Amino acid sequence: MNYILFDGPARNSLLPFTYTRPVADIRVGIMTIREKWESYLDYTTTTVTEEYLSDKFPMVEMEENIMINASYLPNFELVEMIKDLKENQAIFKDENVVAFFTKEAQEDIDFEAYEAIEFHEDVIEINNTWDIFSKNGEALVDDFNFLTQGRRSQPMPSSNNVIASENVFIEEGAKLEFVTLNASKGPIYIGRNTEIMEGSIIRGPFALCEGAIVKMGAKIYGPTTVGPFSKVGGEINNAVLFGYSNKGHDGFLGNSVLGEWCNLGADTNTSNLKNNYAEVRLWDYETERFARTGLQFCGLMMGDHSKCGINTMFNTGTVVGVSANIFGSGFPRNFIPSFSWGGSGGFTTFLTKKAFEVAEVVMSRRHLEFSDQDKAILEHVFEETKKYRRD
Repeated sequence: MNYILFDGPARNSLLPFTYTRPVADIRVGIMTIREKWESYLDYTTTTVTEEYLSDKFPMVEMEENIMINASYLPNFELVEMIKDLKENQAIFKDENVVAFFTKEAQEDIDFEAYEAIEFHEDVIEINNTWDIFSKNGEALVDDFNFLTQGRRSQPMPSSNNVIASENVFIEEGAKLEFVTLNASKGPIYIGRNTEIMEGSIIRGPFALCEGAIVKMGAKIYGPTTVGPFSKVGGEINNAVLFGYSNKGHDGFLGNSVLGEWCNLGADTNTSNLKNNYAEVRLWDYETERFARTGLQFCGLMMGDHSKCGINTMFNTGTVVGVSANIFGSGFPRNFIPSFSWGGSGGFTTFLTKKAFEVAEVVMSRRHLEFSDQDKAILEHVFEETKKYRRD
């Protein structure tokens, strides 16, 4: 059977992160949603997504396919039900389509003609940007149990101070000395070829993905995920970094999500709680207004390739788009459009030529190419988000 992940109705609610990737490539827990499905299914997946993303994230269609809504995270019960799907059958959860069987020639799906199978068990759904950090703990525990089942951790170096060592798993090539790990409140996963420098204090649930680094004296509260080849320091509480992003210095990041290729300058601070303790509202790209989150704690949502200078201050519930460059004193506004350049004093447009020069340098430092596909995606985002910029 061929498995295809599709974006589903949550795609627009997950902007700015889905400007540059399908829903399936959002990281929550330890793995991306795609990596989770491929691990559970033991099968490579492809994607149905926006047309401008399809060159980089293509779909492979066969005679018989099972389409899976990428907003749903896999578990054993759901995966078994999906594997058993037959022609003209679809799985629903609370009237939403989770997965369905389709033939290659079927372009329009009439679910009225399908046999509806209801999934009654609990399942994690990622429908809004804030779900990425607020549901990260549950997803991290599930990933930890899946990835470590039946395996033995690398030995813990004797210089470390560890609480609940049975909940700590160390992959090959990880380096950590003179650090404090408290896994009594949730597991701690230390990925391949990572490093936790001396003096760091980490409370789980926590995941340090392949090649990532925790710098000296960091204070990290779970549930937090540091994606592949990222660097973090200072104080972090309940944040997710997708990968290749840096918060390498002192400053606070809380209840926040950073995409890929982001960089926070030294002493950047995010507010995650309003002074009046009121519910946080976040910019909603679909309604083009600020939407209720139901959360008291919510910090920064930053899209791919965005950066900020030293001593930047972000107000509670700030959304930054793709390839923005923020600097200067004072609080910038709570919604910063993609390709914006400036700060609290106002913004101009960060032209694609300059943005691409930065991206090429940043990615080359990690021995990766800023490809023509990447350029085409960012050019599309630049045009699509032009209406939000005012200069």
